[in-house]
Order: sequence, then structure tokens, then C-alpha cells
Amino acid sequence: MRKLKVLFFAEGATLAHVARPFVLARSLDPERFEVVFARPDTFDWLTRNTPFPTRPLACQAASVFARRLEHGLPLYDLPTLRRYVADDLALIDTEQPDVIMGDFRLSLSVSARLRSIPYATICDAYWSPERPLHPPLPVLAFTRFTPIPIAEGIFRLFSPLALRLHARPIEHLRAEHGLPSLAHDLRRCYTDADLRLFANFPELFPEIGTGPHAAFIGPIAWSPQVPDDAPPRLDGTSPLIYVTMGSSGDPHVLQALLPVLEATGNSVLIASAGKPLSIQPTADRIRVFDYLPGDRVCQHARLVICNGGSPTTNQALAAGVPVLGIARNMDQFLNMQAITAFGAGLLVRSDRATTAALDKAVTRLLGDANFATCAQRLRDAAARNTPGSDLGSHLESLIAEKTRSTA
Repeated sequence: MRKLKVLFFAEGATLAHVARPFVLARSLDPERFEVVFARPDTFDWLTRNTPFPTRPLACQAASVFARRLEHGLPLYDLPTLRRYVADDLALIDTEQPDVIMGDFRLSLSVSARLRSIPYATICDAYWSPERPLHPPLPVLAFTRFTPIPIAEGIFRLFSPLALRLHARPIEHLRAEHGLPSLAHDLRRCYTDADLRLFANFPELFPEIGTGPHAAFIGPIAWSPQVPDDAPPRLDGTSPLIYVTMGSSGDPHVLQALLPVLEATGNSVLIASAGKPLSIQPTADRIRVFDYLPGDRVCQHARLVICNGGSPTTNQALAAGVPVLGIARNMDQFLNMQAITAFGAGLLVRSDRATTAALDKAVTRLLGDANFATCAQRLRDAAARNTPGSDLGSHLESLIAEKTRSTA
């Protein structure tokens, strides 16, 4: 039988939106699927030496994305989305795929439909339209200097309008191409596709139903390939705390966190994601690396401290380790809301991450065994279903459905 061609679009906003589709692309059976992987040139280091071809993908600079996020602006403006559609269509016409997969490439909601090609998006369940959205107050420029109760009151008042404004560029883009409105629902704008694939633990989102157009593919997590002798020996003989703020975390948080880590007496491994640290640890048992194999480190950790985003929390919880999420953006808050509700971690706002607040959270997480018990429940559930293992079946079903509908 002819191989089915899958064209992946990996948006370059953060490492997660490239790493997640990369993990899934590698999971597909090469006897059944031909993979082409498009990503920004800045992520060539991640996709080098892959068994499938890669293509350059023009993306908004990550620094622009971060700045828009910091100031509460729509993450992509209309001119950017128009350029995305033009670039998408050029690549689609060149590659002629049977199915398209994207990760936060919002323009594909239009591009794939213009070419009538089935489209699957990798997304997070907390953005699912079936789930009521009660947007938490993210860290914005003004929240650092405003009492949180006052800031939350202002945010509750203006958040409905703000969410509609965030959806507006996508709605304008759809209207320009004759596609129906998504009712200015940001959840629908972020997840619109023929098939939504949730990269999360289904146990954290029991209110979300699945079916032919929505499925959980499990907690996808990527770890860098580093030499075996790069990290210190992981023998499990001493308690370990793993810290990584990721590509979108605030490295300045470590300034308040380091005294807390030193006081615990635990061994600590810190992955800086290549960012320079403002201060350096003084204790020998605390070591700093640019990158670490997070999956291996989590297997030996008793606590993982991160920015609260799904990539690292997935890694930690898949190993049965509770998490402390020091969150900044809406995604991180929404993800940590689900984890804290399940009992597998705690949340601290990054704009309120004082040494006292972090010490209180770390002490609770290390001292209360219930957090580890809840994390282990998620680990055991994930062990029964390998993340992404049924991706091929989902894509084949999607292509077959599209073929029937156009026959």
C-alpha cells in the first residue's frame, strides 16, 4: 500500500510547539507513513539527523511572541497570520500531503481548509471548548506592582473583552477567506481542526469527552539528547530536586529559589535552557547545566520545580513526581489549575515568587506524601497507554473520513 504523507507544521513560539510534534513525528511507523517536518531554522539543532526530511518554516520571532504575551496582546496580528497562510499554502502545494498536523500554527485553521486537506492539531485540553473557561489572572506588566485582589478584579471585568480581542485577528482571517466565524471564542480559535489531539493526562480533564474529532494522545514530553556523562550520576541514593524554568520561564525566579533549595539539604540539578543565571549556587550539591535529559532526571527526583507548562509537568507526573509550578502565562496557570485540583502539585505566581512563598510551597510538597501519591496515580495511568502510540490509527481514520465525505 502507498504510504500516507504527513506534513507537520511546528510553530516556533516556544520549544514545546516544536518538540511535541517532533516526538510524534518520530513515533509514526515509517512503513505506513512518509513524514515531512517543517520548523523554523532556529530549531535546526533539534531536528538534525532525523530519518525524515525537514523544511524551513517562517515564524514570528520567539521574542516577539514573548513580548506580546507579557503585555496581554493578541499573540499574532492579522498581517502575520496572512503571511502564515501564504507560506502554509506554498508548502502544502509543494508537498501534497494526505494529512496535516500542526502545533499552535493557528493559520492552519484556514490554510488546510483552503486545500481541503484533513488537519489535526496538537493542543492542550485546558483550551478545549467543552471545558468552561474561567481565565486566571496571568502575570502581566501591571500585576507586578498591583495588589493581586485589585488586579484580579480589573482582570475579571475586562477579560471577556480581552479574550474576544485575542480572537479577532483569527476571525478576520477566516472572514477574508470565506470561512465561518468561530463566535470569537478563543478556545475554538486555538483548537479548531478536523481532529484535536490533547497532549495531556485525560485524568486531569475528566469533563472532556472524546470521539472521532477529539482524542487524548497522552502526556507528550521531549528530552534533549545529551552525552551519558554530561549529568552527574543518577543512582537514587540521595534525595534529588530537579529545577527547570524552560524556554519561557523567568530565570530571575531562581534568585529567590536558590536559598530555599540550599536549605533543604537535597541534591539539586538545575537546567537553565541556555539562559544565563543572575546568581550562582554556593553549595556543591547544587549543579547547573544548560540542558538535562529531563525524563531520566525525573525518574530519580522527589520534586520537580518548573514554569508550570505542560511539557515539564507531563515529564514529572509521568515519573510519579509532584510539581511546583511557578507560572507566568495563561497556559501555565490553566495547566497548574488542573494539576493542583488533582492534588499532584502546587502553584506559585512568578510575580509573587518570594523566598518565603517558595519556601512554604517546597516545604509542603516535600513534607506531605499525598502529593506524591496523586502524582503516582497519574504515572500508573500513563504507563498503561504509551503517549502517541495510537497516532497512526487516528490519522488513518481522519483521512478515511475525509475521503468518504468528498466521494
